[in-house]
Amino acid sequence: MFALPEKESRAPSTCPGPASTQDLDSNCGDGLERECSRKPDQKLPELYGVGDPTAGFSSNSSHLSSRGGIIKWFWDSAEAGYRTYHMDEYDEDKNPSGIINLGTSENKLCFDLLSKRLSQSDMLRVEPALLQYPDWRGHLFLREEVARFLSFYCKSPVPLQAENVVVLNGCASVFSALATVLCEVGEAFLIPAPYYGAITQHVCLYGNVRLVSVYLDSEVTGPDTRPFQLTVEKLEMALQGANSQGIKVKGLILINPQNPLGDIYSPAELQNFLEFAKRHELHVMVDEVYMLSVFEESVGYRSVLSLERLPDPQRTHVMWATSKDFGMSGLRFGTLYTENRDVATAVASLCRYHGLSGLVQHQMAQLLRDRDWINQVYLPENHARLKAAHTYVAGELRALGIPFLSRGAGFFIWADLRKYLPEGSFEEERRLWRRFLDHKVLVSFGKAFECKEPGWFRLVFSDKAHRLCLAISADWP
Repeated sequence: MFALPEKESRAPSTCPGPASTQDLDSNCGDGLERECSRKPDQKLPELYGVGDPTAGFSSNSSHLSSRGGIIKWFWDSAEAGYRTYHMDEYDEDKNPSGIINLGTSENKLCFDLLSKRLSQSDMLRVEPALLQYPDWRGHLFLREEVARFLSFYCKSPVPLQAENVVVLNGCASVFSALATVLCEVGEAFLIPAPYYGAITQHVCLYGNVRLVSVYLDSEVTGPDTRPFQLTVEKLEMALQGANSQGIKVKGLILINPQNPLGDIYSPAELQNFLEFAKRHELHVMVDEVYMLSVFEESVGYRSVLSLERLPDPQRTHVMWATSKDFGMSGLRFGTLYTENRDVATAVASLCRYHGLSGLVQHQMAQLLRDRDWINQVYLPENHARLKAAHTYVAGELRALGIPFLSRGAGFFIWADLRKYLPEGSFEEERRLWRRFLDHKVLVSFGKAFECKEPGWFRLVFSDKAHRLCLAISADWP
């Protein structure tokens, strides 16, 4: 998988066993600090960037409006690797020489647990109310379960209220709806970069909202700093820079745990970021879609909803979904929690286009209320499997001398392959990515996440042992 030019000698790979729960090293990014110290002749990275996702747009269709042409262009310009993968997808029986996908952030480790739970008799219920138009915010019984669920797992100091919950078909829809109702056309959100690149489309396609990247770099400047660390100072500089260009910034997007870094904001950091937003009257959209996928107990993750005091609750909007934490990305279930009734009502109006069927709402309510199954069966086993898969891939990277960043949360490792790029260019990064794909392994390159340092790659490890083993032991030239 990683047998690249000038490969170090190493021991043969050993595939992880299905019940492996080997402990992770306390420093998951072993060696990263050494590798990430900036050389004296290296240029300081840019501080911010104002995104223009349609800068390269050109339409070849006379049948579409300009808006329709842009929407089609987004589809056409989507990463070619994923189209290649879907045409040659690995299947143990039907296509054993196909492409193994370490690029899509999905949890493929717990289908056995989920299929058993979702097949039980309490999951199937058909009654008139479930087959008719619901309250567009979501059926009350589901919103009540979501409020109880978030109150418990987010450790909210006071019970969360069902009237502040809106249910949509996934967090992509939450992003899209919030961007549309919070911003005027051409306005922007701040977002720390690297970030999950699909958010660019989420906020642009309907709302025509832009992103101002707050560029983070891998330099470690002291004992209390870490690679790609977000600070209030960096937010302030990016905001001032955008304002100087005449860009109206309406909000800040935070992903916690972060994608693709796997980083986790401390309660103090969250409080500081929220105070920054309040000073500048910015909305804060907090994506906590990986909150139950923290598999390293020592990490100490805290939800923003666990804070004793939100600086500006009317401008703080929290999203969560079952796509990651419950391995149900195909079920399309996401939630928004906001105390701002105007925002909740406006987003609910868009649920006419982003709602869930009544049958799925019933299933989700049953799942979320089954606290015994979640706590005693699903979460312990899911965390153990994530930890075992992470341990295996992390061990392979260490054996190859590849630095990486991973803090025990999420499904991915942020790997530093810069030493394989002689000139340190994005062209080389893409060629390296293509080399992976040519050898039937799909990964994600840093440019797709707006990383400003060429050579970083996101590797998804939340897959079955035999697929990870095949990818690791691929025959490289």
